[in-house]
Amino acid sequence: MDSASRRTIFLRQAALVACLAFFAAPPTVFAQQKGYRPLPRYVQTAPPDQAEGNRILEQFRRMGIAGDHFLEFELRVMPRRGAERRVPGRLWGGRTALGPIWRFVLLPGQGMAERRWLIQNGPQPALWGWSPATPERTQILGGQALFDPIAETDLTAFDLQMPFFYWTDHVFEGVTRVRGRPAQVFLLYPPADFAARHPSLSGVRVYLDLEYHALVQAEQLGADGRVAKAMTVIDLKKVGSQWIVKSIDVRDEATRNKTRFSVTGAALELDFSNSLFDPAMLAETLAPPARIVRIVP
Repeated sequence: MDSASRRTIFLRQAALVACLAFFAAPPTVFAQQKGYRPLPRYVQTAPPDQAEGNRILEQFRRMGIAGDHFLEFELRVMPRRGAERRVPGRLWGGRTALGPIWRFVLLPGQGMAERRWLIQNGPQPALWGWSPATPERTQILGGQALFDPIAETDLTAFDLQMPFFYWTDHVFEGVTRVRGRPAQVFLLYPPADFAARHPSLSGVRVYLDLEYHALVQAEQLGADGRVAKAMTVIDLKKVGSQWIVKSIDVRDEATRNKTRFSVTGAALELDFSNSLFDPAMLAETLAPPARIVRIVP
């Protein structure tokens, strides 16, 4: 056998070995090759009890405003450069068998048309949208629409939906202090299919108030594991017997732009018709409840 034939046989054997090694490699190898996976930052010297972390997250998922509710709010857009502007909006909230759900409406004015979204949270999140461009049709949204800025603000449907609280791959990092209060810290990893569609998001780190079990801060981690966007709860407000979020800051770390979500009115303990959260109902204009508690800045 001449040298050329032996070289051909060797190359074929090498290719076969490489192919077998590829298919024999564990799934974690491919996950690591596809995208960066941030490492946990344990607050204490030893990793905390992960079973306890699972219990805390499960408890948080069951919490929220009791009953159906209505909020009036304002988005204060604060760019690093340029003039500020304010966008009013309304939110109808409730809970279905699939989890929390919100009808989110913006009334931007200033030459911008009204926009409406229906946002389903839970293990099977979903998103629908409506605009005057197609007034008789509601569209199911997905993919990049989750991360598109809403009405030229720093807020996105992903920020509102917060599907990461239902991601099953997560690590309890321990208890630290945020804004002077103790908070439980979790690092949550996106499911493989979500990560493949959105490689710029490698995970979300969340901080939950130890006493009130409420969200304090959520940090979206970029492809390199660094904070790309932060959502911080500024203050709460008690309305009747319930505490609700009064204001939240959403900050883009790359542009340094910020949008503040501030509640200006609330009506709690309501009972909406189930049809209100039907996607087809987005095409219908709804009036706010008759009695709204005004919330001053």
